[in-house]
Amino acid sequence: MTTLPIAFTAGKVMHDDRDAVDLIAEAHYEHQAEWVLLPVDLLPADFFRLQTGVAGAIAQKFVNYRMKLAIVGDVSVHEHASEAFRDWVRETNEGRSLWFVPDLAAFDERLDSRYGGGSDGAGA
Repeated sequence: MTTLPIAFTAGKVMHDDRDAVDLIAEAHYEHQAEWVLLPVDLLPADFFRLQTGVAGAIAQKFVNYRMKLAIVGDVSVHEHASEAFRDWVRETNEGRSLWFVPDLAAFDERLDSRYGGGSDGAGA
């Protein structure tokens, strides 16, 4: 089983796309990470209201810098509140660079099935 470098952030709240760039730089330069795992509770409320553009701006930074992002935690409340958000979660989960996963075990399972390797976690 191949392992990929992962940066797991704990405690650094991401308010906007500038914070995303800071986190991407830290993950890349300090941990040589390919993925950032971000707990759902570190995202601002506006992230879950797609019309604000916060989620799109954050996601776009990860795409621009070729860093993969996994949002870790329960987003079901937000999915029930917004059909658009629910659709976006479903669509991103079909891709290879932005995932919503309920927990770290689900991330490892998905990583293993999509990439043939598990995570090699590093704190960010």
